[in-house]
Amino acid sequence: MTFEILEKYAKEDVEKTRLIDSLLNPPHLNYCLKEISFSDMAFEPKFEEPLMQCPSCGEKYPESEMFCMKCGVKLTDIEDVNIYELEVSHVFDVAGENVYESFEEIFSENNIKAVRKFNLRVAHFKKIIDEIRMAAIANVDKAIKENDINLKELSVLEKILLFSKSFVDIEYKSQGSELGYYEFNRIYVDDRQLDALQITTLLHELTHFLIKEIVCRILCLLLDCAKTAQIESVATYILSYSQINQLIDEYAAHTVEGRFTLMGYQDYSSFLNIQNSIDAPDEEIEMIKAIGNTLADHIKKIIEAYVDRDMLEEIKRQFKSDIMERPDYSNLEHENCMLLNGRGLIQALRLVMADGFEIACDNIDTLKKYNMQW
Repeated sequence: MTFEILEKYAKEDVEKTRLIDSLLNPPHLNYCLKEISFSDMAFEPKFEEPLMQCPSCGEKYPESEMFCMKCGVKLTDIEDVNIYELEVSHVFDVAGENVYESFEEIFSENNIKAVRKFNLRVAHFKKIIDEIRMAAIANVDKAIKENDINLKELSVLEKILLFSKSFVDIEYKSQGSELGYYEFNRIYVDDRQLDALQITTLLHELTHFLIKEIVCRILCLLLDCAKTAQIESVATYILSYSQINQLIDEYAAHTVEGRFTLMGYQDYSSFLNIQNSIDAPDEEIEMIKAIGNTLADHIKKIIEAYVDRDMLEEIKRQFKSDIMERPDYSNLEHENCMLLNGRGLIQALRLVMADGFEIACDNIDTLKKYNMQW
């Protein structure tokens, strides 16, 4: 795979560059303390939290009330929702003219030509991102309404967990050294770790799902087909068959995770493990990072539809509460500050997917093993 053709489409992410430079090379500043008087502080009256609700209309009342003034019926306790055990519907269907339920149908001569031609436009890609974002928000909104969830009562970990469940199933692991991993539309998280690390683990592994979902939807568009387990298996193979594609996938996940991590606690270990196992020139590694960074930039837009600035501040506070080690800004040297424009991203996706699709054609046995996991 060659990346030289992508260089003309790349530009510097100036904001990211300045942020990293300011942390790696902090200026010498004189700090002064400002006296804060009580008049500067805003005191809000404390209201009694609603603990009772009407079993008929659902209206909420403080604990001191016994009857619903609208329905005239006795109030019941509001039950706490266990987010850890909550099941959230997260179907991400894709419709199409064709429904492929065998790999022989997928790898027809016409389909191989369609993927090789790669008739994907920037507008198509933006629509894919919008569709995923809106589907996830609809899923989490439905879960909140059906289970009468009050987001303000949830911890920040529970909020991220609820959002993650709007995409994938979540299971907990208590063995092995991995903080978590993603596999076949399921995220496994070690719940023995600190809340702050569980949050970033969920967002890291969620990124792997989202990249797989993007590749699935591109295949569905190119082949004019519905999303089936067979299509998901092909997408999974494309992202995993080569170390270069693994690097792109992993770098994007680290970059998204880093966006929602307190500065100085970014981690690139899994990316570096793959990088150290291949022999590639520095300029190729940097272009691989640029592709991953560009994908991450689009995926962050999906996540930021839910994780707003207020929730980001909650995550920061959780890190400050959980993590005792001093921040290490040296890891930011692994950051890439280049973004591909729309045309460049399409070219990059062509490089990632076209070869992988044809190679997948010769590895049906592996695809069948994947297919059994969905």
